[in-house]
Amino acid sequence: MIDYNAIAERYAQHRSVHPIVLSRLAGALQRTSRVLEIGCGTGNYILALHQAVGCACWGVDPSAEMLSKITAHSFPVRVLLGHAELLDFPSQTFDFVFSVDVVHHVEDRPQALREAFRVLQPGGQICTVTDSEWVIRHREPLSVYFPDTVPIELKRYPSISTLEAEMAIAGFNSIHEDLAEFRYTLTESTPYRHRVFSSLLLLSEDAFQRGLQQMEADLRRGPIACVSRYTMLWGTRPKTTLDE
Repeated sequence: MIDYNAIAERYAQHRSVHPIVLSRLAGALQRTSRVLEIGCGTGNYILALHQAVGCACWGVDPSAEMLSKITAHSFPVRVLLGHAELLDFPSQTFDFVFSVDVVHHVEDRPQALREAFRVLQPGGQICTVTDSEWVIRHREPLSVYFPDTVPIELKRYPSISTLEAEMAIAGFNSIHEDLAEFRYTLTESTPYRHRVFSSLLLLSEDAFQRGLQQMEADLRRGPIACVSRYTMLWGTRPKTTLDE
């Protein structure tokens, strides 16, 4: 099991937002929106959304150390220690609920989806940002230099079809997915050396060192062309008859 309290500082230093994901999340919001991020970690996305849109924002995470990185900022984002399966908010509190690269950590996804449905207002949206099987197999550079992460991740991540079915059972409709893709160049290996991607913490030491050495050898020859992809899975809590 990964201790996220122990790696919170590394995450705060080296993890950043995916600009296309951030843009699409922000595009779903208004200044009057009430937004909850589940598994907010060190707050990259919820802080960026508050800055971009100016909406009221909350975050929930089970790691106190991760949350401490958010409270160190002066932005008025409210955070709570907690889990996706039991959200300490009244029903119909939020207009938008989202998570980024979190769903594979949730122990009881159906219960978490029921809770997300409960705290959303009728007509509110959910967005689960995750990795499909195709994305996991085509991560660049992670799957290129650390191919042993692929079978590890395929066991950790639920399939998109499974998530869609679970969302429908929880009551969401208008369920659809889109692909967010961002191309960039990697110029140094520090995030990988510090293992700020959780799958690297699950590798054998030999597999990790082989990949890191090859990556650093290639970097000595110049920047590495990379592409970061996420699958964004959207759904809506239906409006009640009285609201229609």
